[in-house]
Amino acid sequence: MIKAYVFPGQGAQFVGMGKDLFDKSAKAQDMFKKANKILKFNITDVMFEGTDEDLRQTKVTQPAIFLHSVILASMLEDFDPTMVAGHSLGEFSALVANKVLTFEDGLRLVSKRALAMQQACEAQPGTMAAVVGTEDSLVEDICASIKDMVVVPANYNCPGQLVISGSVEGVAAASEKLKEAGVKRVVPLSVGGAFHSPLMEPARVELAEAINETTFSQGICPIYQNVTGQSVNDPEIIKNNLISQLTSPVLWTQTMSNILANGVRNIIEVGPGTVLQGLFKKMDRNLELSSATVE
Repeated sequence: MIKAYVFPGQGAQFVGMGKDLFDKSAKAQDMFKKANKILKFNITDVMFEGTDEDLRQTKVTQPAIFLHSVILASMLEDFDPTMVAGHSLGEFSALVANKVLTFEDGLRLVSKRALAMQQACEAQPGTMAAVVGTEDSLVEDICASIKDMVVVPANYNCPGQLVISGSVEGVAAASEKLKEAGVKRVVPLSVGGAFHSPLMEPARVELAEAINETTFSQGICPIYQNVTGQSVNDPEIIKNNLISQLTSPVLWTQTMSNILANGVRNIIEVGPGTVLQGLFKKMDRNLELSSATVE
């Protein structure tokens, strides 16, 4: 059967995440303990017993979601993907599950990414807003019309849902113009900065150095990457796309469209939450959608 395994991004975290995996498997326990050593703090304490506020710390959020997804994937007896994809941070989880990256290297890169993004946010404050119920082209045109402030399309999540990102002033200006153009729902997001925008350039530079020092191997199946929405096999192309990801839009709508165009009907979400299943459902209500589980 043709299957696509997809991995969620930031925002999917929840209190107690990963505790069930830890309790079920010695392999999971070993991986969590290894993660504590690599990160140099006990992320398991925060994941299993922390508060919502604890989990929102940048140094915790991204590694926590990554760990939940990757450890879950490693525990699946029937993990046989025809293809994989991940939304933003989830792309790193997909690359480890796909054996392009080792678990250790993937975790180091995710930790580096989280800290670099936090520093970029502190250096140049920014924000994001979800634009719902209009054509992507209108959002693109309005962002392009604002010349003296930073605001760009950032996350193409599904038809009728596009997130914009940029400076606080730029996002406010675009939001006002969108409302003037008749868009009824422009929802400010509670995020730490302008992800997937030019304001992430310092983080991209820092992460690029770490990525270039990391070994990328041939994967067990193609990965559909955020930057292009296309399937990729070549480790060097994967590496270059991953470097571009922080300052480029997440082309998730295009990714889903391309996955479905290959005849995929079975989509399995690996990690916390069901956000990606909801997005696929907006593409086609008749897909076989499920969350990966272990007994």
